[in-house]
Amino acid sequence: MNAHLYLRASTKDQDANRAKESLEAFAAEKGLTIAGVYAENVSGTKLNRTELMKLLDVAQPGDILLCESVDRLSRLSQEDWLTLKTTIKAKGLRLVVADLPTSHMLVVDRGISGQIMNVINDMLIELMATMARLDQEKRVERIQQGLKKKRAEDPDWRPAGKGKNAELWKSIKTTLAKHPTMNADEVAKLVGCGVATIYRVKRELRV
Repeated sequence: MNAHLYLRASTKDQDANRAKESLEAFAAEKGLTIAGVYAENVSGTKLNRTELMKLLDVAQPGDILLCESVDRLSRLSQEDWLTLKTTIKAKGLRLVVADLPTSHMLVVDRGISGQIMNVINDMLIELMATMARLDQEKRVERIQQGLKKKRAEDPDWRPAGKGKNAELWKSIKTTLAKHPTMNADEVAKLVGCGVATIYRVKRELRV
């Protein structure tokens, strides 16, 4: 039986191939033939992922889609998860999750007992997918709360990577040069920014 290994990591700083060796060992233990390995660095909240779509395109009915855990496959919204589940089922693929033992029975047909386990397995996968989605939503909520707090403390604060307001900093430097005796509060009021920004410019200038 053919198995298609799907490996995913969220960011480029993470190794999407981290679980490759363990999944290859799992496939060997179950007597599966690895038909392809699909690894990518992309958010699990996105449905249209290049490698996942490629896997779904080339896999044949009866093949296995093998992943390390449900959250490697999906952190999708409920609607997108339904779309992915429907696609997997329509393709006739068997979703086997290495860290979900009930799914291992899908490697072989076991008659009526296999059908019962399949129902149980579907329920567990659904539960884990829901937990992965809720965990993602909580992460986003915490990030938004953190950003809101930062902006409340310093209106001029910008997330890392977005860079500083070049025009504002230029104006502050010019003002500091023209009015060296002004304190930070006075400069902030004059240029229209937060005091914290003035102190950052001063640190850069070593004033």
